[in-house]
Amino acid sequence: MDALFYIVPCLILAVVLFIGFRVTHRSWQIRAAWNSGLTAEGRCLRTFTTTHGGGRDTSVHTTLHHVYEFTARDGRVVRFEEEGGPATTVQGDFVTVHYTEGARIAATARRPGRLGLAASTLGTLAVLGAAAVVCVTLLVSYQSMTAEFGFGEETGDAGDTVVIDGVTMTP
Repeated sequence: MDALFYIVPCLILAVVLFIGFRVTHRSWQIRAAWNSGLTAEGRCLRTFTTTHGGGRDTSVHTTLHHVYEFTARDGRVVRFEEEGGPATTVQGDFVTVHYTEGARIAATARRPGRLGLAASTLGTLAVLGAAAVVCVTLLVSYQSMTAEFGFGEETGDAGDTVVIDGVTMTP
């Protein structure tokens, strides 16, 4: 039973850290694409949605995805998928793609909006940070509670030794 109080917060903490890494990494990719100054005409090949939730009277969250394709300056044809683009962009539309050069091209069809990107990234990281603080607090609280009150420990004795006025007694 003790393992449950250690494993669950650690798993949640691992997921929170992974999501934080992914959000930060994607934010850096988008900023690098905007800062590179490289643009190309791209085409929306496909749009689709994914849904999450809806079970047991919970709300449904729908995410719009776009698949874009463009030709980079070096002649490579690059296809990428991006979440959360404008609903007015449909299959066949032409868009401006910002991208980076190199072996691994980072691209986005989002219009530059550094303040909005920073705000959404920091907001997401703040929520994830709060979840991480809750997990660490649970771990530390449970650890200190087991150390102070002996919860979860097996002593193996039939009883504890009590000392009253210098006299040792075993119940």
